[in-house]
Amino acid sequence: MRPGSFQILPPVIKNLIIINGLVLLAQYTTGNVMKTSWVTDFFALHSIQSDLFKPHQLITHLFMHGGFTHFFFNMFALWMFGSSLENFWGSKRFLIFYILCGLGAAGLHLAWLSYDMQPILNAVSVYKQAPNPETFYSFFQKYGVPDNMNISQLNSFINEWRNNPSNSSLISNSITLMNEGSQGLISTPTVGASGAVFGCLAAFGYLFPNTLIYLYFFVPIKAKWFVIFYAAAELWMGVTNSGGNVAHFAHLGGALIGFLLVLYWNKNNRRTFY
Repeated sequence: MRPGSFQILPPVIKNLIIINGLVLLAQYTTGNVMKTSWVTDFFALHSIQSDLFKPHQLITHLFMHGGFTHFFFNMFALWMFGSSLENFWGSKRFLIFYILCGLGAAGLHLAWLSYDMQPILNAVSVYKQAPNPETFYSFFQKYGVPDNMNISQLNSFINEWRNNPSNSSLISNSITLMNEGSQGLISTPTVGASGAVFGCLAAFGYLFPNTLIYLYFFVPIKAKWFVIFYAAAELWMGVTNSGGNVAHFAHLGGALIGFLLVLYWNKNNRRTFY
């Protein structure tokens, strides 16, 4: 690092934390953070198959979070790994790096969502060719009832239709409900700076491979091994669809772009590591 260039809280890191904090406050003041609200619908990232998808969400979702805990740990990791990178590169290059990692994370996540959600859309297409109460019931039993639908009203509709399966009005309503349900299932919002933060983690592991990271503040591990093990765990959880409502492929996308960028920027200096 250049003499005198080190800062505990560099300007881009500081402003990213402030902006993310203000956006979280806006999320809280406009409704439930991760439930349906105009802020979540408009700014969170949605699948390209969703009616709620907008191109600007590729950027805006990076500044939103699912609650204070999500915000705190993302910002802590951003400061922990990003500060060294900003001090090393300078603010302009770090900001470019951060945004590109976020876009890479969003791109891989959308590609995975497109693949993961296609069976739902296929099931809707097949259903429209031969709508019937049992197939309608099986669809929601298999994929679940989205937040935009009332379970009790849905069950009442199914019972009514079973008693009168040839009613054209009920058949038409079932197709409408199927469309609404499928959109609810594929419109789950994605928020958070995690993808961009994972890019910072990958770059840190490459540039500072021998720097010790203390897990739980006590267990020392070199950065290169921490990054490799963490990436492997993310890949495993992403492929096996485990780990709850976590966008594992967004994390991997950010880490991949981060690694490729730092590899390219550091192509003339493959001998100096810390």
